[in-house]
Amino acid sequence: MLPKYSPAELESKHYARWQAAGAFQPDFSRGEAFAIQLPPPNVTGTLHMGHAFNQTIMDGLARYYRMKGRNTCWIPGTDHAGIATQIVVERQLAAQGVSRHDLGREAFLEKVWQWKEQSGGTITDQMRRVGCSADWSREYFTMDEVRADTVTRVFVKLHEQGLIYRGKRLVNWDPVLGTAVSDLEVENVETDGHMWHIRYPLADAPDEALIVATTRPETLLGDVAVAVHPEDERYQHLIGKQLQLPLCGRTIPVIADEYVDKDFGTGCVKITPAHDFNDYEVGKRHDTPLVNVLDLQAKILPEAQVFNFRSQVLDSFRLPENYAGLDRFAARKQIIADLDAQGLLAETKAHKLMTPKGDRTGSVIEPMLTDQWFVAMHTQPQNGEPDSEFTGMSLAQKAKHAVDSGQVKFIPENWVNTYNQWMNNLQDWCISRQLWWGHQIPAWYDENGNIYVARNEAEAQAKAGANAVLRRDEDVLDTWFSSALVPFSTLGWTDNGLDTDELKAFLPSSVLVTGYEIIFFWVARMIMMTTHFTGKVPFKDVYIHGMVRDHEGKKMSKSEGNVIDPVDLIDGIALPELLEKRTTGLRRPETAPQVRTATEKLFPEGIPAMGADALRFTMASYASLGRSINFDFKRAEGYRNFCNKIWNATNFVLMNTEGKDCGQDENQPLAYSFADQWIIGRLQQTEAAAAEAYESYRFDLAAQTLYEFVWNDFCDWYVELAKVQLQNGCDSRQRTTRRTLVRVLEVALRLLHPIIPFITEELWQHIAPLANAKHGDSIMLAAFPQPDPDKIVPAAFDKMAALQDLIGAVRVLRGEMGIAPNIKAPLFVESHQDLAELLTYLPAMARLTEAVQVNALPESEDAPVAVCNGARLMLKVEIDKAAETARLNKEAEKLQKALDKLNAKLSKPGYTDKAPAHLVEKDRSELAALNEKMAKVKDALAKLA
Repeated sequence: MLPKYSPAELESKHYARWQAAGAFQPDFSRGEAFAIQLPPPNVTGTLHMGHAFNQTIMDGLARYYRMKGRNTCWIPGTDHAGIATQIVVERQLAAQGVSRHDLGREAFLEKVWQWKEQSGGTITDQMRRVGCSADWSREYFTMDEVRADTVTRVFVKLHEQGLIYRGKRLVNWDPVLGTAVSDLEVENVETDGHMWHIRYPLADAPDEALIVATTRPETLLGDVAVAVHPEDERYQHLIGKQLQLPLCGRTIPVIADEYVDKDFGTGCVKITPAHDFNDYEVGKRHDTPLVNVLDLQAKILPEAQVFNFRSQVLDSFRLPENYAGLDRFAARKQIIADLDAQGLLAETKAHKLMTPKGDRTGSVIEPMLTDQWFVAMHTQPQNGEPDSEFTGMSLAQKAKHAVDSGQVKFIPENWVNTYNQWMNNLQDWCISRQLWWGHQIPAWYDENGNIYVARNEAEAQAKAGANAVLRRDEDVLDTWFSSALVPFSTLGWTDNGLDTDELKAFLPSSVLVTGYEIIFFWVARMIMMTTHFTGKVPFKDVYIHGMVRDHEGKKMSKSEGNVIDPVDLIDGIALPELLEKRTTGLRRPETAPQVRTATEKLFPEGIPAMGADALRFTMASYASLGRSINFDFKRAEGYRNFCNKIWNATNFVLMNTEGKDCGQDENQPLAYSFADQWIIGRLQQTEAAAAEAYESYRFDLAAQTLYEFVWNDFCDWYVELAKVQLQNGCDSRQRTTRRTLVRVLEVALRLLHPIIPFITEELWQHIAPLANAKHGDSIMLAAFPQPDPDKIVPAAFDKMAALQDLIGAVRVLRGEMGIAPNIKAPLFVESHQDLAELLTYLPAMARLTEAVQVNALPESEDAPVAVCNGARLMLKVEIDKAAETARLNKEAEKLQKALDKLNAKLSKPGYTDKAPAHLVEKDRSELAALNEKMAKVKDALAKLA
């Protein structure tokens, strides 16, 4: 007898044993490989539900293919997360009244490394709690020595091939962080703003003006043109004429461009290419100058800087002195006031707009013209590529070809459209960041501004000459640059053209499991870099899963109070501790009251311990292709009950098989009943369905299939039938029953192991010896079950269906007669078929004193008769007519009240027209069911009358 199910005890015991035994490491003697790369989580991060979802799928795949005999390698790692990590450490310093500039770069980086060593392993420790069977001996960090060397080699190589360059381009700029940021680090937030209509007088006719609408009047200081649509008849005569730029004392032309929507606003658009991405493209088409009026803190410059699209300095000129040094929003107020004072403000309208904000700082992102490093997406490399079908293609072409040729497949397939949409609009990739934490760009400058890209300073000095005084570029690389190299930087790649055993075995990896939000930022760039440097695709399949949301479909957010920490769900947490945890360290402390209220509403008693297996089964059940999931806490409770059900079923099997003959001796006679044959046949079907589900990434179908088999077929049906056979069967039948119990359960545990590893390991250790299974050290290394169609006996399925129909009919009959569950009664069955074999099971399964087949049912005026597959069934119960009549009248009264209430609702004027269709349909279905019940009650009353 096993003790009470205790997930925490099992999890700590078995994970430590697996890892100590090296069970997670690949076995190169196995031949065919299965490899998977973990999307490296931020080193600053903690586990969230998205990670738990993603990792359940990855670990399930790794465990499945390991059991299938593959040389399985799941490579884990963490990302240095440049911006996020630097912010964490800077905030710690700020609390001490110190800035990074006070420390200097070298001392600051020492602080970051210290923090990383102390706190950076949180998320990988939590992954172990979830049961991730990653090969921790291969764990990497994107700034460790190996990755740093790879990053440098790749950067230098790309530069030598003409694919990395430095130039002045428009980028997303966070004025608070003081760095360029990627689109992924920008949130577009709907805000209440204004649309200002401004008069731009004609230079040669100041009484006439074009009205330009803008949401950012401060940028008019950098306007270079006003654009109209070339087919807009209102402005045809003005194209090419000059306008007076308000407040600035200079003139700008009217240009024609199809970018303008002539039906929106006034049909006139101010063009400020140094401060707007769309305007930048318009300016490039018309070769306008770029006039920069903001410094890197988003303050108005004293002098505007003028460039062309080839990054050459053209000019500079003084800006109005009353704006110089003003923050952009202060300048906006001043400019609006000045426009109004000069009669140039035509109108002000309230306007909702999408405002780009930095996801870390909340500051409004400014399109900023800055000097940055870029990777060229559409340039042909000059030399030095490995010989492959990708040779000679640009990086964008390589990424397109990998998918178009079918070498990389998206699952679900519709994500190919998203991928292609991004690739068709691809711009050069800005890879430099104005941070200190990250891979410092391997470029040095001499006194004349010449650039020397090299693997180290000595190599740069050799290129520049012994007398040159060099300074290193202070920028670091975008975090996505190093993570783009993960498919080969983790497998021993160097640029000498020699493949390691790992590269040969695990590149391309079998599948990448990731969310849709980083298809471009990570997936596409891994394809580019890997095909370029190895001539191979990085992975064969890309399985895109949805986002985990709360039970109402809302995005999980700390400020909303709807976040669930997976470890809290595993271990459980009391409400006071949960409230303290959720209201501490909020980015916006003012949201603490709403977080507290939401938490108390969702979890009034805290979160009970579910265990890792219940969490994993819940996640697997949600893993349908590409759909975002609404996490329901109740479902996790249900799967906790499922784990307990397996535990209890195993206890029953052990109590009835340990120390007994379980049919391991093949020379002993066996006597399989149709029930035995049925459960063995259902097991074969389940094995086939589970394997197909795992291999097609349908973990939801695997979970559903296994849940139904274990709970319904094995526990609810076969175990109950087995009790009859063990109690009443001959020695051969009992031996066969024990054999079937242990063998079916043993196989079921192996089928379940990829999803719920801990409980299956514990139970398998007890059951496998009894089932005479190949008993290694761990279920992890046991073979995944292979179905045998020859073991499916159709006749046994027919008999089982007939038995289930009979039992169902008896249960309905008991219900109609109002027989309490604790009352047993005899059953008479009239049938032309011999039902003796089936009737053996009925007393135990339907709570009968006996089940007797007769030639004709006894005469009775009171007892109802049920018909099932041609057989007539009667329960012989002495009925107290008065008591039964009273019971039925009471039930009829209750039903009538419900009918009256529902009829009144449906007959209410306008209800069926205005209410949602699904609610009306639900009410009508409920009405039909109530009427059906009422008819049965009235029929029963009529028989008693």
